[in-house]
Amino acid sequence: MLYEGCRKARNPYLRPAIAFALETAMRQGEIVALEWRNVDLTRRTARLPMTKNGRSRIVPLSTRAVEILGTLPDNTERVFQGFSTYSVKHAFVRLVARIKLQDLHFHDLRHEAISRLVERGLNIMEVASVSGHQTMQMLKRYTHLRAEDVAKKLG
Repeated sequence: MLYEGCRKARNPYLRPAIAFALETAMRQGEIVALEWRNVDLTRRTARLPMTKNGRSRIVPLSTRAVEILGTLPDNTERVFQGFSTYSVKHAFVRLVARIKLQDLHFHDLRHEAISRLVERGLNIMEVASVSGHQTMQMLKRYTHLRAEDVAKKLG
């Protein structure tokens, strides 16, 4: 539904930014600030020189994240050249209104991405290395597992 709504978005970077957020669990500001010089497609990593907690981190990139980056022009400094923190927020707000969802924010994509990483079978340390969480308590706030998925694993 989100992707379908992006067809009418004015900014062509909205759909790839949403998809990238869901693949990487990166924060909105980290996505907006990401520069090509910090992306290593061979190693499949993105270096974030400064994050919210004041530390740098290297985000491993899934095959899908690399594919998304491959659709973007690499002749600019920033990966998502068409966005500022302000514009991505407002583009997302307009998208949510257009598709008639309520109470969905760009940051919710980070929650969803982290839950998906756990569902893929990554252990807590691996998920924390992707998300940059320093404590289990904070990571737990972001992980929203579905009981029926856990039940399936239990057999």
